[in-house]
Amino acid sequence: MSIIRSERTAAGLLLGAAALGLLLANTAVGPALVELQHAHLGFGPVDLSVGHWISDGLLAVFFFIVAVELKHELVAGELNSFAKAIHPAIAALAGVLVPALIYLAFSAGSGLEAGWPIPTATDIAFALGVLAVFGRGLPNRLRVFLLALAVLDDLVAILIIAVFFTTDPNLLELVLAAVTVALFGLLSRMLRGRMRVPIGVLMVLVAALTWWLVYDSGVHATIAGVALGLVMARRPAGRVTHALEPWSNGLILPLFAFSAALVVIPAVAPSELSPAFWGILVALPVGKLIGITLGGWLGSFTRSKEERARISLFGLVAVGALGGIGFTVSLLMNELAFAGDATVRAEGTLAVLLGSAVAIVVSGVLVSLLARRYRRLHAH
Repeated sequence: MSIIRSERTAAGLLLGAAALGLLLANTAVGPALVELQHAHLGFGPVDLSVGHWISDGLLAVFFFIVAVELKHELVAGELNSFAKAIHPAIAALAGVLVPALIYLAFSAGSGLEAGWPIPTATDIAFALGVLAVFGRGLPNRLRVFLLALAVLDDLVAILIIAVFFTTDPNLLELVLAAVTVALFGLLSRMLRGRMRVPIGVLMVLVAALTWWLVYDSGVHATIAGVALGLVMARRPAGRVTHALEPWSNGLILPLFAFSAALVVIPAVAPSELSPAFWGILVALPVGKLIGITLGGWLGSFTRSKEERARISLFGLVAVGALGGIGFTVSLLMNELAFAGDATVRAEGTLAVLLGSAVAIVVSGVLVSLLARRYRRLHAH
């Protein structure tokens, strides 16, 4: 299991699954796979397609892990004080605003403006994986800064999903979900001794009920995973995420990437592609790089001259390029933003994959050059 926990392995599996999904969708087996993706499976009161079980159900586990990591950083990590958090926070905010503005510049007047959140997300697992592959010898502070920025970026993504992709929420079910979330948090603090197994089983049942209440309320079901991760006691949350991480890296995220990438490449001229395609394609690698670099540079003035010098401008550019790897959350937002338009959704998926691929190549080159420079400076 240790190899599946590796950031390099997680990034490789994610990329491989997305490439395989795109490849198979454009072969003779493509229609059968798409039909399977739309086949419905019912469990009790919930009847969802296979694709939605993956994006609404399994992906909630990934967001649970993200929430636990976010809580750790806020309580005991790199974001546990204003002084620590302000620099990556400014970088993360600019890294959301600039891609959104670029997308809106491309899509203005097209009726596709709702896709602005798609290029604002950073894939933590993928970005850290690329850094691990190409950044041999780099100081840990660069990884810490990227992690803090990406965690805050995910927090923004969670808020966007909760606010902008919620339709006519059922307030009663949300109140009931809040009660079950509180019960889950209380049970997690009783998870010890002889009662560990029965309480653990009860927690799984409460978590499932919470997921259903959130899903049925009209709020995206992954928010249930976020809420449960934030309220769970730190020590058992750490054990649970440690156990779930191989499943998330090795199964859930690759399966989601494969499912999301099952799109047929449109046989049209580039001029016939929608403004959403071009907006995402440019905003992800370019917008993220500009936004994070600019925000990181402005945010550095909140620190002392000595601390400011710890991350160079070149280092900020490399982090900005890594931030352009959208993948998981960008693919999810694309599904949500264009749920009613299969054609634009397919083009959006291609744009996310291509934009992320550009960001992977650019960030790989920049991180390699930065690592080579750092090793050369510290070899003497």
